Amino acid sequence: MHNSPPLAFADIVVRLRAAGCVFAEDETRLLLEAAGSPTELADMVQRRVDGLPLEQILGWAEFCGLRIAIEPGVFVPRRRTECLVDEAVSIAYSGADHRPAPVGPTVVVDLCCGSGALGAAIADRLSSIELYAADIDPAAVRCARRNIPAAVGEVFEGDLYQPLPETLRGRIDLLVVNAPYVPTESIALMPPEARDHEPAVALDGGADGLDVLRRVIHGAPEWLAPGGSLLFESSAAQAPLIAGTVTDGGLLPRVLTFQDWGATVIVGTLPS
Repeated sequence: MHNSPPLAFADIVVRLRAAGCVFAEDETRLLLEAAGSPTELADMVQRRVDGLPLEQILGWAEFCGLRIAIEPGVFVPRRRTECLVDEAVSIAYSGADHRPAPVGPTVVVDLCCGSGALGAAIADRLSSIELYAADIDPAAVRCARRNIPAAVGEVFEGDLYQPLPETLRGRIDLLVVNAPYVPTESIALMPPEARDHEPAVALDGGADGLDVLRRVIHGAPEWLAPGGSLLFESSAAQAPLIAGTVTDGGLLPRVLTFQDWGATVIVGTLPS
């Protein structure tokens, strides 16, 4: 029995394009770079054709210029979410949103952290940071601890604020949240690589998509420092309703739209 010849670049591109991969050439280059042998390459290509997210095959996702470790079954950070990081860093450096000038490190919490991509990216861009992250999914927590090592910050397992140290109450400058906001009935309309290979807990936001975000907003005022900001994504259609919820929760809302990325970011600031 002889081994099959190694797959050629053009052959892989044809297979990936037939499977619906829009960026087939770019994906082919990444798979060729990552594979340690022709057999491993063939296996990786087949898994991609079968619909597994590229990032879970490679073991990493590019996010804000970093390689974020991704395990199978863990939510893959979206490139549009980089807008949320940009806004958080802007607030930290400018003292915007009525935030007092920082004294000491910026206290950042990455809630519903998944792989810890938001926290890792913000830590990479702030000169002085006190970082905490939390997620309810054990696989996500394990992954986040690879991306946010103990020297950079602490990662906790549990439901929203429940696992955070009590000493953080009233001290958080930036509360960044990548909560699920897809309505339950819309999950079936998502691309198969997300719908079939990412955890439902990271996608399903309940009947109108806002179940988890309402809980986040409700709890935020007691955890934020005066002038501190809560930042999260929503869809453009959800933004007016959720901005009203932010106001009702005692925070000052801003809705930011990033047309180039198709991203909507909501900022809720606790008055000083």
